[in-house]
Amino acid sequence: MSKTATLEIEGKKYELPIFIGTENEMSIDISKLRDLSGAITLDQGYKNTGACKSEITFLDGEEGILHYRGYSIEELADKAGFLEVSYLLIFGELPTVAQLEDFESHIRKYTLVNEEMKSIIDGFPKTAHPMGVLSALTSALIAFNPSAVNPENEDELYEAVCKLMGKFLVIASWTYRKSLGYPLNYYDNTLGYVENFMQLMFKLPTEPYSANPLIVKALDKLFILHADHEQNCSTSTVRMVGSSHAGLFASVSAGISALWGPLHGGANQAVLEMLEEIQANGGDADKYIAKAKDKNDPFRLMGFGHRVYKNFDPRAKIIKKAADEVLNTLGVNDPILEIAKKLEKAALEDEYFVSRKLYPNVDFYSGIIYRALGIPTDMFTVMFAIGRLPGWIAQWKEMRLNKEPIGRPRQVYTGSPLRPFKEFDQR
Repeated sequence: MSKTATLEIEGKKYELPIFIGTENEMSIDISKLRDLSGAITLDQGYKNTGACKSEITFLDGEEGILHYRGYSIEELADKAGFLEVSYLLIFGELPTVAQLEDFESHIRKYTLVNEEMKSIIDGFPKTAHPMGVLSALTSALIAFNPSAVNPENEDELYEAVCKLMGKFLVIASWTYRKSLGYPLNYYDNTLGYVENFMQLMFKLPTEPYSANPLIVKALDKLFILHADHEQNCSTSTVRMVGSSHAGLFASVSAGISALWGPLHGGANQAVLEMLEEIQANGGDADKYIAKAKDKNDPFRLMGFGHRVYKNFDPRAKIIKKAADEVLNTLGVNDPILEIAKKLEKAALEDEYFVSRKLYPNVDFYSGIIYRALGIPTDMFTVMFAIGRLPGWIAQWKEMRLNKEPIGRPRQVYTGSPLRPFKEFDQR
């Protein structure tokens, strides 16, 4: 017998079906509510609204749980590589050796970016924010790939996925090289995906380049941890745009723009800007810890606590170890990172932060790693986008294959009621 919820409006009762997910999440299906009662729900920010059914990611913020396709984030970060996890998210299962080799081979096949793309990037000033450039370049890929992707054609979809995975890494690195005035690098098909990112970013034509394996491993983990995170702002944007049957590249370009915001992907950039502010004002971490505790002080610590996780961010536990290893290996002597260590220590030990569960989150540690690698703060969100790409692709694919209707939220109008038009002499 199916469960129902009863809603009473002005004395009239309505039975609404209850849907329970595979992890026992309960939801009330209100899709027929307006037809039955004439009423809609008001849920600003959609904090209590399930916009879709999804098989991709499970998140429990109260318990600090994150699963991709049923696999724990802890096991995936420990035992799998980024392209393995990308395949899992997009196609539903972990790849066999043969499937992973084919996936990597097809990505390499599409890593060459049309030379005319350079004309587009040359049109941006050096001061342009890398995320704006990345969004534009991703959208520009449509001009060089004008055929619409049919998500129901497996071969066509597979080629489009590999094409985007291959070219995205290259154009993401180009946004960094452009800002420095450096020549643009090309993908090296003899290297792995994350190793390629390092040489695309940092290789100079005047000298050989070899990526530190520990750094490659740390970035690989970071990309896995960022690969998907349920229906966040950018992912919801990708699904919303795609629901109009906009193409994969256009939908991902929209997701990049959504990720750019400081309340979303820009959070790790905000962490470093906060640390730089503390350093510029004398570097006294204790002073700023006291400011954070003062309820009358507007200052707040960036990179601590999380909107979704009410306990410790499970991704932060994983990346903390990688951050410690990177700093120890590189032997970085940076006052900014010393301030970060003091803030981390306070958050993990001070009763004020512990009692409020204001633990360092993944943005805090990712910012530290990027800083140690010499990646500028305005590139941090681009790094996030590289990791999130397979999640966006998976969500777009799922939405199209599920034949979800075009996204069209309702509203509660609060403007002026109907009124007569005023002629000029009456205004």
